[in-house]
Amino acid sequence: MPGQGKRKRKQRDARARAAARTAPDKGYWAVVFETRDESEFHARLRDLRAGNEPYDKELVRIDTFCGRLSHPTVRRLSVFVAHPAEITTASRDHTAG
Repeated sequence: MPGQGKRKRKQRDARARAAARTAPDKGYWAVVFETRDESEFHARLRDLRAGNEPYDKELVRIDTFCGRLSHPTVRRLSVFVAHPAEITTASRDHTAG
């Protein structure tokens, strides 16, 4: 199909950029919210999306830990937090350009 190679290349490049931004040496994932209740989790996601504060979708991670009889399913919302040195470097680069 025409354009399929271009689309796949764009998707691959986007994944590589996201992986580079969230590399372990750049920062860490901080848990914002964790619950066993699916409806409560979806309500929290709706609040985040409807909120006034902008957020980068690439820096938000949703984890679902599938449970068994002894461990119930847990849903976790995490955000990527850059190390302070990365924040100052990024803000300095942003103001310079």
